[in-house]
Amino acid sequence: MSRTLRAEAAARVLDVVGNSLIAHGEPVAQSVLQVARRWAGSGRASVIGAPDRLPAASAALVNGTLAHAMDFDDSHMLSVLHPSASVIPAALAAAQASGASGAALLDAITVGTEICIRLGVAAYNARLGNSVFFERGQHATSICGTLGAAAAAAMLFGHDAAQIAAALGIAASMGAGLLEANRTGGSVKRIHCGWAAHAGVSAAELAGAGVTAPPTALEGRFGFFHAWCGDLADAGAVLRGLGDEWETSRIIFKPYPCNHFTHPGIDAALQLKADGVTADDVVWAELRVATSTLRTIGEPAELKANPPNGYAAAFSGPYTVAAALLGGGGLGVWFDDFDDARAQEPARRALAAKVRCVADPWCDARFPNFLPAVLRVKLRDGEEREVRIESSKGTNARPLTEQELTAKFVLAASSAIGMTRALALRDAVRELVDDAPLDALAALTSGVRPHAGQPGGLAS
Repeated sequence: MSRTLRAEAAARVLDVVGNSLIAHGEPVAQSVLQVARRWAGSGRASVIGAPDRLPAASAALVNGTLAHAMDFDDSHMLSVLHPSASVIPAALAAAQASGASGAALLDAITVGTEICIRLGVAAYNARLGNSVFFERGQHATSICGTLGAAAAAAMLFGHDAAQIAAALGIAASMGAGLLEANRTGGSVKRIHCGWAAHAGVSAAELAGAGVTAPPTALEGRFGFFHAWCGDLADAGAVLRGLGDEWETSRIIFKPYPCNHFTHPGIDAALQLKADGVTADDVVWAELRVATSTLRTIGEPAELKANPPNGYAAAFSGPYTVAAALLGGGGLGVWFDDFDDARAQEPARRALAAKVRCVADPWCDARFPNFLPAVLRVKLRDGEEREVRIESSKGTNARPLTEQELTAKFVLAASSAIGMTRALALRDAVRELVDDAPLDALAALTSGVRPHAGQPGGLAS
C-alpha cells in the first residue's frame, strides 16, 4: 500500500474520530452504548469517548453509531454512500482486538473501503440517474458497508484468502438498512453504520471459526446484486480497474454537519449572505436541485419546511438554507444549527417556510458526478438574485483544504476532550502512516468531559 493511500486513510480516521467524539451527547449514542454494555463481556477494543473495553463487534457497534450519528461523515458521490463510518469503526475494533499495527490498520481500512465503494458503484444506474439502492429505499451505506467492514476485519484478524471470501459471503447475508428515516424521521438511521460495523466484525469472526458461505454470494442467481438490485446492477464494476484506480481517493469530506444533498444550497445561501443579503430581506426563495436529491431534502414539502427536531432539520433543504443565512459557526453551518431548540426558533421556521424546493434539469445533468444547486431569491426591494453552484464545497471539484479539514476536526474534538488532547489526537492519527502503535488513540479518546458532544465552538 502506498504512503499516499495510507495518508488518505489516516485523514478519514481523523474525520471519523472527531465526528464520533462530538456525538456522545446524542441520546441514540447513549442508548446503543447501554445495549452494548449489556451484551458484552470484557474485551480489548475501545469505545471512542468512553472508558469501556468491549469485544470487537460490540465496540464496532457503538463506534459506528457515533461515526454516523451527526451526519458529518465522509461520502463517495457515484456510489451515493458514506464509506468510512462502517469500515473504520470495524477496522479499529479488529485491530485493537488482534494487536495489529498502525500501518496494518490503514491498509485494511483502504481495502475494506474500496470494496464498500465498488459495490455501491456497481449499483449506480445511468438510466435512473441514481443508485439502484437509493431508488429502492435501501441504504447502500450500511448494506455495502457491512461487506467492507467484514473485509477490513478479516484482514486484521489474519484470515487467509478462503476465510476472507467466507467473511464477505457471510456479510452479504447480514447487510441491511432502509432510507425512510431520511424523509420522515426516526433515530434508527443513525445506528445503521454501527450495525454494519458490528455485522462486518461478526462475519469475520464467524469465518475465522469455520463458518462458510457460497462462493457466488455476490453475483449468483440468489446473491447480493440480484437480491438488492435485480438486473439493474453492473457487477463487473466491482473489478473494473481494481488495483490501478482507487475509488477511495475520490472520497469527499463534509464541511457542514447535515445531509450532503443540502450542501450546495448552503453554499448558495452563504454566498448571498457574503454579498450582504439578510434573512429579513428575503420575500421568497426557490432551491433547485437534482431530482434524485429532491426526494431526500424537499419531500414531503410540509415536513421539510417544518422539521420537528434538529435531526430532521439536517435533511431539510429549506431549513439548511435558513441556517446558512442565520447561523455561521464552524465552516459556515455547525452543530448548534441542528439542536432541537434551534430548529424550533420562530425566525428559522419563518425563513424556511419561504423556501420552495424543486427539481432542476441543469442539476440533473450534473448529478452525481457533481453536487449542484440553484438558489433564486426575491428581495424586499423587488430585486431577484440567483446563485448557481456547480458542485458544493468539499466535493472532488472543490475539495476541503488541509487547513479546513484540521479546523473541522479540532472544532469537533476539542468540544469533547479539550484542545490539548484534540491536538495530540490529531498527531497520533497522522503518525499511523509511519506504523505507530494504536495505544495512543485509545488513551486519547478514552473519555469525554461532562456535557461533551453538545454543539458549540472551540473548548479550551
